Amino acid sequence: MAVKVYKKNTAGRRNMSVLKPDNLTDKKPEKALTKSINKHAGRSHGKISIRNRGGGARRIYRMIDFKVTKAGIPGKITAIEKDPNRTAGIALICYADGEKRYIIATQNMKAGDEILMDEVTPVREGNRMMLKNIPSGTAVCNVEMVAGKGAQMARSAGAQVVLQAIDAGMATLKLPSGEIRLVKEDCYATLGRISNFEHASVKIGKAGKSRHMGKRPKVRGSAMNPVDHPHGGGEGRQGVGMKYPKSPWGKHALGKKTRKKNKASNKFIVKRRKR
Repeated sequence: MAVKVYKKNTAGRRNMSVLKPDNLTDKKPEKALTKSINKHAGRSHGKISIRNRGGGARRIYRMIDFKVTKAGIPGKITAIEKDPNRTAGIALICYADGEKRYIIATQNMKAGDEILMDEVTPVREGNRMMLKNIPSGTAVCNVEMVAGKGAQMARSAGAQVVLQAIDAGMATLKLPSGEIRLVKEDCYATLGRISNFEHASVKIGKAGKSRHMGKRPKVRGSAMNPVDHPHGGGEGRQGVGMKYPKSPWGKHALGKKTRKKNKASNKFIVKRRKR
């Protein structure tokens, strides 16, 4: 895998780069595992719920198997594909019983490899098993938070969780954010690291590409009038004029903790993430 940087032939190409995975398979998506997406442009019931969203290229959604319920049935990777709906690559698995499913691909997966999901499996990248049977210090991904609910942690490009210890029925995990968290030992996880770890190094390069991704332009609050934003107004270039930046509705915009103080899962957090 490598990041391709374009020549500076035009202003649009200047500083633009794309990711070139070397293990992609040249094939169309599996039709039975896809469905259409209705665009909402960041709106819910006609009202904007997420700002600066809209437009973008048409995309087909690939149905990902996060639970991976094919216990004890070996599967063969028939293709590694690019998914426009997520930063990580996906792998098409053909199981021994003939069923096909998509899963999130790990870093070194390639077509022809075999994987297995069970309580205990060989310690090999791509295999999925219970945390209690994985050696300490192993990097894992697609980790369950609740047994049987499916992968919820470490699913984006380059993400990995380090299994630190198993004690008293709980697994101690170090998350990418630096947070150390407890999860029940009978939760499943996939061995390895999520693919496309160089995704963060890619530069969009031009405004048009952002529009293709469904991102609309963002206007700074300090460039608005006072009636439109708390940061607005003033002669020339002015600061926000207050102790902390605010949202258009007067709420804290940076550094405000939004997690509930009495949340039930607080007892599973050993160490908070880095600030």
